[in-house]
Amino acid sequence: MTDDQNIREGRQLPGWLSAILFFGAVALIVAGIMLIYPDSSDGSEAVAETTTTTAASVDVSAPTSSPGSEPIADAAEVILPSVVHIQTTGGVGSGVIYDSAGLIITAAHVVDGSDTVRVRFSDGEQVEGMVVGRSEEVDIAVIEVNRTGLPAATFVTEKPRVGQTAIAVGSPWGLESTVTAGIISAVDQTNCSFGSCSSMVQTDAAINPGNSGGALVDRTGHVVGINVSIFSSSGANDGVGFAVPADIATTYANGIISGEPIETALLGVTGDDVNTEGQAGALITNVTPGSGAGEAGLVVEDVVIGFDGVPILGIRDLQAQVRAHQPNETVEIIILRDGEQQTLTVTLGVFEDDLS
Repeated sequence: MTDDQNIREGRQLPGWLSAILFFGAVALIVAGIMLIYPDSSDGSEAVAETTTTTAASVDVSAPTSSPGSEPIADAAEVILPSVVHIQTTGGVGSGVIYDSAGLIITAAHVVDGSDTVRVRFSDGEQVEGMVVGRSEEVDIAVIEVNRTGLPAATFVTEKPRVGQTAIAVGSPWGLESTVTAGIISAVDQTNCSFGSCSSMVQTDAAINPGNSGGALVDRTGHVVGINVSIFSSSGANDGVGFAVPADIATTYANGIISGEPIETALLGVTGDDVNTEGQAGALITNVTPGSGAGEAGLVVEDVVIGFDGVPILGIRDLQAQVRAHQPNETVEIIILRDGEQQTLTVTLGVFEDDLS
């Protein structure tokens, strides 16, 4: 797969328009034209602090199912009442009830261009929802409805484990309350679909247009991510889907709700991929004086190959991993300098992300 194949999951369109777009897409594919998303090479992005409104600890170890048990069905039973169907003038998507007092998390692109939406709950009740705000960078938005006593989902702030059960719930192709299951395929996976690079949860649970904004949950029915995109050559599910990790989604949601800028981590470098033979990594081309990187001794032409235990294969990986950490957090960065490996300890700075 290449970046040209990174097809952003949108909202389900009306049937007649879907047919037109389908045959148009076929023509484009025959002509050899691929959809291309913008690249980002700014090494100063990072992510926010963990929400305090979610479950403090959830056991994500391998299930010990007894004969006749249905762990996926049990998880679906927990999460289904908390997943809603969202309709706009442009199509449909999904959302997850975040607060019982009427707050819903969804994907920013689901509500793009809309100030109000139609929200349908699992019991069939439909109400109008107001878009409180959105963050295009991480593709997270918040909707508010005038209803209380809602069955809010539980969000997990701990990183899921590769290979654990993953269950996606939403409205793919407009088919409400649809459940698909698979595993967590990867964590700390770099995805650059939204104008900047973020660290995401990857899953092979089937995700299709309309799933955007819906829940990715573990075997307990607790949310580990908000589904936002797929990686596909056809625009439909190819077994590679991406979700914004729950801690990032809720942190940005809290910032949207409060109306305050979110402080995210800042390393203070720009760079490029290493394009020569040898060790892959992020080649530093500029270091901001006084930044965490500058204070730690990072210099131009250093090659970053590791960030807080995560391998770095290029500048996008570095951007995504900075985004996945908190301001003022101390991390270890492994670099190559003049062919020698060194470890630097860096205290990340602060970047204010002003949310709309």
